Amino acid sequence: MKLTTRSEYALLAIVYLARHESEGYISIDTIATAQSIPPKFLEQLMLALKRAHFLRSAKGQKGGYQLAKRPNQISLAEVIRLFDGALAPTESVSENFYESTPIEKEKKLTRVFRDIRDYVSNKLEKTTIADIQ
Repeated sequence: MKLTTRSEYALLAIVYLARHESEGYISIDTIATAQSIPPKFLEQLMLALKRAHFLRSAKGQKGGYQLAKRPNQISLAEVIRLFDGALAPTESVSENFYESTPIEKEKKLTRVFRDIRDYVSNKLEKTTIADIQ
């Protein structure tokens, strides 16, 4: 698993919103400036996060985005899967995105990658935004 810029920026935006939860809706420009994220790119990420029900938005002068869930209800795994797909190092050991790959020919090698998947998945599933804010 390798994080893309999309998931890294999405996590940065969510962490920022969690830290400023009491301030209500926060503009894209505020988040972009604070986390050094290109505003146009952040707009796309925020829409995807909204469609996935992690965020809600409001329009107007006091508009922007805020978390739609409590920080302890958002796991790192959920956000990463939204943008990057499988957490597994190869699709043949993925639980959610399985596809056959050549490595399956070697069962012991497959077992190693399955163990890696389990460790990474468990760590990211158990870690919430509340744990890192």
